Amino acid sequence: MTKANQSIPYQRMFFCFFGYVLLRERVVVGDPRSQTVQVMCGRQLEHNATIFVPNFVATMENISEQMRVSGFGVAVSGSGPDINYGLAQCYGDLSLLDCVLCYAEARTILPQCYPYNGGRIYLDGCFMRAENYSFYEEYLGPGDKAVCGNTTRKNSTFAESTKQAVSQAVTRASNNQGYARVQLPVPGTNESAYVLANCWETLNASSCRACLENATASILGCLPWSEGRALYTGCFMRYSDIDFLNDERGNGGSRGSIVIIVVSVISSLVVLGLGVSIGVYIWKRRYIMKKRRGSNEAQKLARTLNDSSLNFKQNNRSKASEYTESLVILTWKKFQAGTVEELYDPNLMLHNHHDNNVKNDVKRAVHVGLLCTQEIPSLRPSMSKALQMLTTEEHLPRPSNPPFIDEMTMELKDTCEDPCYPLNYGTSASIATIENSSFRPR
Repeated sequence: MTKANQSIPYQRMFFCFFGYVLLRERVVVGDPRSQTVQVMCGRQLEHNATIFVPNFVATMENISEQMRVSGFGVAVSGSGPDINYGLAQCYGDLSLLDCVLCYAEARTILPQCYPYNGGRIYLDGCFMRAENYSFYEEYLGPGDKAVCGNTTRKNSTFAESTKQAVSQAVTRASNNQGYARVQLPVPGTNESAYVLANCWETLNASSCRACLENATASILGCLPWSEGRALYTGCFMRYSDIDFLNDERGNGGSRGSIVIIVVSVISSLVVLGLGVSIGVYIWKRRYIMKKRRGSNEAQKLARTLNDSSLNFKQNNRSKASEYTESLVILTWKKFQAGTVEELYDPNLMLHNHHDNNVKNDVKRAVHVGLLCTQEIPSLRPSMSKALQMLTTEEHLPRPSNPPFIDEMTMELKDTCEDPCYPLNYGTSASIATIENSSFRPR
């Protein structure tokens, strides 16, 4: 009780500190923009699935590690026709947390291109591509196109502002490591034109500008529609009349994202800790219960054998009698007469036992014992069969006579009159015969 009470203040301190962090920071929740815009699969089938699939998985795992750190990743796995080149990149306004979420969606969808050995996927927040050749310096391709939104038609004023915003984005991106975002108000309205332009980090400045200029010509064809996207080999561009942009990583939004990541990590650790604790508790409980069941069964079997054999009346009768009735013969006679209970040790007090199962177990053990001591060896059950008879409820055959049933015709002396095998009187030695029997595993 003392230890439990002492732990309460520490728990309160932790939750107070945790709440203080949440209240002090202005948490800005970003949008991972993980909606799929377009999936483009290659036309060449994979060469060898047993090699291609592990290479693809290895590439994705390698890229995953990079995405968590920088929001960009490239990797190569394998060699020959089954080599796999991969690239993934989040757009510049996504936080690392949002980036990981977007990449997770892309990684889930891109494998749908299988059994083709290449493909790419454009999402509103990130891009991903995999091929069996190095494509990192490509910026134009036959699949490049614009995807226009056809929900709302805008006026010419918005169209003009959009053209200016796109032009500014191209210029800025070319001088800003391939990334730019622009918000340009539409004159005479409360609206703005929002533009995002992003080149892949594997391109140099000239290739990036060439890609964006071609994308510009394509995306402006979507006007006067309120939204348009350009999906190009080396870049992505989008305009809209809705503010889809997140706070950039470098300003206060990134600070909020850091808090989100910390909170997520702490929450995950707490949940993981609870999950592990519960899992270990359930496993240990099941393990203990299993051992208890096994132990109870073993104890039950041992107790049954003990009650049925060791607790019979002793057979060490006085050697003064020359003809002694053996325990097996005595048991056989009681079994035939249906009075096996008379063999039980009175100290067991089985006659007062309310559980008939115990009495039945003892009778069954006697029955099995008589089956194991039948005169004809071929009728005796094997050790494994005898154990099965003791532990199951299967029907037991009626036993036949044990050996030496007519014991009155035999002379049980410790001497031997055969001169070939002289034995000293009074020694405990005896002549034993060995009979082979088959042993099978339980």
